Amino acid sequence: MSRYLLLLLSLSFGATSLASTKPQCIGINRPQSLDSAVYQTEKLSIYKISDNVYRHVSYLQVDGFGEVSCNGMVVINNQEAVVFDTPANTDSAEELISHLAQKGIRIKAIIATHFHEDCVGGLKTFHSHHITSYAHKKTIALLKEKEPTSEHPKNTFGDSFKLKVGDKKVEVIFPGEGHTIDNVVGYFPEEQVLFGGCLIKEAGASKGNLADANIQAWASSVKKIKLLFPNVKVVIPGHGTPGGIELLDYTIGLFK
Repeated sequence: MSRYLLLLLSLSFGATSLASTKPQCIGINRPQSLDSAVYQTEKLSIYKISDNVYRHVSYLQVDGFGEVSCNGMVVINNQEAVVFDTPANTDSAEELISHLAQKGIRIKAIIATHFHEDCVGGLKTFHSHHITSYAHKKTIALLKEKEPTSEHPKNTFGDSFKLKVGDKKVEVIFPGEGHTIDNVVGYFPEEQVLFGGCLIKEAGASKGNLADANIQAWASSVKKIKLLFPNVKVVIPGHGTPGGIELLDYTIGLFK
């Protein structure tokens, strides 16, 4: 995936902004209100989604796909943050943690949405900063089975989980199998932003990596998300450009 044109912008945000004092930001051809760039280096980009939600983007070399951009979500409230999926490697994870710390924002938790490297590749770095980690019980079981020597999330949850961030809450739901048998999604109801992870595709995407997929269950799992979160405004896929509820419909159509 090609890198975007590098621009230098000066952006001013409120107390929970992630904008750097000298940000290197990416110019992107989409509405500023949906996804505004606030920070960029070679290893990590951060985009503003809504008042308290950001998308972090890092890069991973994937066999058969080349360099792939990988999305995660950061929800901030009262100078506290919950991060969904680590950046893809230790260097980009360190950069995200350091940038938040420079803004006086404490990371309360890291939540992995499934067991693949694009979700847990930077987990060791989070643990080195004594940040609490969570994952679905299936995710931890799969990591112990397939990657016994790698870093594993420390805390498990079942098919639904809520966690406070500041005085608000994020929700995590296992809607059923799809991209993997353990994929969960994250939701911030205060601003109606959904992190779909790799269960949700960007508009126009192919089916992608199906090595651990349940293709038969995929569409019904996404339909469940629509029922659970009918008022969702912004959907962040695991890779590529965010959108609205149409990304759920696109993914359902792809796997009918």
